[in-house]
Amino acid sequence: MIALAALFTFVAVWLWTGPDPATSRLARLTRQGDESRPRTMKALLARPSRSRRADAWRRASIELCHAMTAELSAGRTPGESLTRALTSVDFPDPDALRPVSAAARDGGDVSAALLRAAPEEGGEGLRRLAACWDVSITAGAGLSALVDRVAATMRSSQAHRQDVAAQLAGPRATAKMLAVLPALGLLMAAALGMRPLAFLLGSLPGLLCLTAGISLNACGLWWTHRMATRATNL
Repeated sequence: MIALAALFTFVAVWLWTGPDPATSRLARLTRQGDESRPRTMKALLARPSRSRRADAWRRASIELCHAMTAELSAGRTPGESLTRALTSVDFPDPDALRPVSAAARDGGDVSAALLRAAPEEGGEGLRRLAACWDVSITAGAGLSALVDRVAATMRSSQAHRQDVAAQLAGPRATAKMLAVLPALGLLMAAALGMRPLAFLLGSLPGLLCLTAGISLNACGLWWTHRMATRATNL
């Protein structure tokens, strides 16, 4: 029984800290397929977490701004610059950017297409680029300077998020370690001959204590993860 309780605790911690089961299964299926398939396709087939996907969108938006600034500096038109920049950046969802490329190539509403393509999480760069496009059209401002300023702002925000994530690595590890301590307490109590599992699993008060302890432990992990995620996204 002691070994079973320790096993259950280990499985719970692994499910919390380990990879997404669906992602793991899909990655195994992908590895079993054609190994000559480009790595970018495998990255698209794997389903990343929401935070990683948002971070990928932010990095791609920064690359888009850099590429677009270079194209504008070379003397190309805004529409041509955006079209060429979109083809040089590896976005998490390239299909979402096809309407933007079509609008830039055919003279459509690029700003509206950028806003539609921007995801809810991680789409700040595309939304700022849409605002720059509107300002350059209505006020005649230089698009290259605006896009370069957007890229600088996003680089600063990205560096801040990475710094916060590095500082939160310690508290996250501490929270996960504290979640395992109740199982170690059960093992120590059993080693001293106190038979804690007989109380926890063999009586109504024990079952209530076990349920309350597991619930509070899970709530603590969830709350720590929520606070760390919100602090990273500030």
